[in-house]
Amino acid sequence: MTIPAFEDRPPQTLRVNGYDERHFVTYLRLLDAAKENADWREVVVIVFGIDPEKEPERAKIVHDSHLERARWMTVSGYKHLLEPRLQ
Repeated sequence: MTIPAFEDRPPQTLRVNGYDERHFVTYLRLLDAAKENADWREVVVIVFGIDPEKEPERAKIVHDSHLERARWMTVSGYKHLLEPRLQ
């Protein structure tokens, strides 16, 4: 599976943005892993291709910030997908 290009932290906008749209699958994978209580170190290797042994701080930031954004999508972000798009 190809890993889409990612930032260390997803943009924290009040609406779904292009980054979120590119990472819907990433967010779903993170939510599934969290539900299964998967070890975040394994998840960050599989989902982002980051070695937590070599980059422990970055790996934790990437994992946690994207999981937080994924959770935001399930609470309120998805609502913006139902609204008409601005052109």
